[in-house]
Amino acid sequence: MPLPYVRVHVRRATPDDVPALVRMRALMLSDMGVETGDADAPWRAASAQWFTERLRLPGEFAAFLVDDPELGVVASAVGACDAHAPSPANPSGLHGHISNVATDPRRRRRGHAGACLDALLTWFREETPVTVVDLNATANGAGLYESFGFGPPRHPALQLRTGA
Repeated sequence: MPLPYVRVHVRRATPDDVPALVRMRALMLSDMGVETGDADAPWRAASAQWFTERLRLPGEFAAFLVDDPELGVVASAVGACDAHAPSPANPSGLHGHISNVATDPRRRRRGHAGACLDALLTWFREETPVTVVDLNATANGAGLYESFGFGPPRHPALQLRTGA
């Protein structure tokens, strides 16, 4: 039986939310089939430091969350501005990148991820000079992103893994 729709209140993350952001990242990675280890896995401390540093840059980084009265933070979406060389189509050179779109399995299909994504896209539009926003989608998330207008890039995205 589908869960009833609940009005979603989205808020911007603060430094107090770093543990929740790390937890949501672990959830997203686990859903992608990545072994995340236990609570003491070294990547978690590095991730906490990364979030702490980025949250100090409100013009370049934002994270939006949905809280649940029983479970705490149950959804997230994170965005960052990445500096690239300016071009005629993008004089600022800034590109947006979205990551960490995740929802606790106990609260999925209630619009939480979409609400966080909407808040994040509003931030990009209203508070940054970003004109292009990229993300990596899983098969499960592609439909959500497409509903917001995301599509394939004009030029193929390729990747090289160098080892380290």
